[in-house]
Amino acid sequence: MPDIHRGLAGVVADVTAISKVDPETNSLLYRGYPVHELAATQSAEAVAYLLWNGDLPTDEQLAALRSTERAHRALQDDVKAAIDLTPLDAHPMDEVRTAVSVLGARDLAGTGSVLDATGTPEENLERSIRLFAALPAIVAYGQRRRRGEELIAPRDDLDYAANFLWMTFGEEFDDVVVDAFNRSMILYAEHSFNASTFTARVITSTLSDLYSAVVGAIGALKGPLHGGANEAVLHIFDEIGDADEVEAWLDRALAEKRKIMGFGHRVYKHGDSRVPTMKAALDTLIDYYDRPDVEALYTTIEREFVERKGIYPNLDYPSGPAYNLIGFDTLTFTPLFVAARVVGWTAHIMEQAASNALIRPLSEYVGPDERHIAGFVDEAGTSTITLRAAEAEG
Repeated sequence: MPDIHRGLAGVVADVTAISKVDPETNSLLYRGYPVHELAATQSAEAVAYLLWNGDLPTDEQLAALRSTERAHRALQDDVKAAIDLTPLDAHPMDEVRTAVSVLGARDLAGTGSVLDATGTPEENLERSIRLFAALPAIVAYGQRRRRGEELIAPRDDLDYAANFLWMTFGEEFDDVVVDAFNRSMILYAEHSFNASTFTARVITSTLSDLYSAVVGAIGALKGPLHGGANEAVLHIFDEIGDADEVEAWLDRALAEKRKIMGFGHRVYKHGDSRVPTMKAALDTLIDYYDRPDVEALYTTIEREFVERKGIYPNLDYPSGPAYNLIGFDTLTFTPLFVAARVVGWTAHIMEQAASNALIRPLSEYVGPDERHIAGFVDEAGTSTITLRAAEAEG
């Protein structure tokens, strides 16, 4: 039997120039830049430009991107109608997936054959910008609809992060909150060949269109072993309630062999490189909202779990309480991940398309040996009875 790498663990599937995850140095680079430097100094729009184009934008290039992004912020009527048809008790990721499908259907209308929908590099960059611009309205309206609130129109005088918050809550936030949210969008934007990104590249390798690849990626991200983990972190916080209850709760959880979300990573074994930057953003929010109880609960869970299991937090652990402090509903956390990660997905889609090879791995069959249907006669007139007789003789 050949070597089997279940989950493709340790398998290098292709090359990429988009990001580098290095568990040995506990670092993450976007196009060569350390992600913590980008999160501290750049806007989400500038980092999107970097991931799509390979370099940080000039002032003129950033202005052009922002102009295009702002032109596509408004929630289109057909997309809103699709969201409104989604049951209120459906998971918001189903809502987001449906909305992106409608966006794609409208954008690709009239393209004719499936080959025509694949798109040129220029067309796919335009589609990437449109998705980046449209997803905040989709995510924001989803939360407002579940709260019984009306859609809020975007504002052209606000940058990406501030406008995202405006469309969700209908208020302008202080810079400390906008900055923390902007940092989270940058930290979630890209992370090499994770499950959803690889899904997008597999779909792209078939010469399917960009929207189909993003829809597939959304489906992969919905899973609690990938994007859904940031929701699960808040459920843990809510379940425990107080820092004094952590030890008893953890005793029960470990005895029941529960998986503790927000800890552990397939690549990072000694801590997620993005956590310190996101924890610093969380700290500013804890101070701003005067919530020492959140800090106590966060640090106690982390300390106890690391001491007992030797497993460190991943990005979902600080981002969950950060989003909660800002005011996002827990069910909105994974759609926020979509809004950020669509930049990385589309960068990988364009990279895959530029140097494509169909992704088609092999499998090792472990099922029953060949067997036959009793009495079956094939086109040559050979029956299973004749086959069994021949096998018995020889």
